[in-house]
Amino acid sequence: MKSKVNEAVACFNSGFNCSQSILSTYCEEFGLDKKTALKIASGFGGGMGRLQETCGAVLGAYLLIGLKHGHFLPEDRDSKEKAYALIQEFAMRFKERNKTTNCRELLGVDFITGNKQVASERVKKLCPKMVQDAAEIIEQIKVVAP
Repeated sequence: MKSKVNEAVACFNSGFNCSQSILSTYCEEFGLDKKTALKIASGFGGGMGRLQETCGAVLGAYLLIGLKHGHFLPEDRDSKEKAYALIQEFAMRFKERNKTTNCRELLGVDFITGNKQVASERVKKLCPKMVQDAAEIIEQIKVVAP
């Protein structure tokens, strides 16, 4: 299978948020349809509902890790530990590229108290890279097939 990194970035550039772009690009590999994926991830853009906490592209990747390795039986500690380990690895790799997984720090502007024009410009300029980085990492750590 070929890489879907460009598809994830194109999804973001078409108007979906960062989290939607990551989850919906790869969701069908896990039996989840795109419409449902877009709805599930819709509240995670802007660092969770524009709260600018964890980057939405990062959260989309965490959702994919959960889809592949998450546990659904309380006693399944192996799956839980696998998912946690991959989330930690993803976060480490993302931070190596971007210094943080925090949306406010990545963009360098506060959506609530900052200049709205500057915030909009930074989202358009910087967020495609965050989506690209998240997609590349999720493929590198083999959560999805490139």
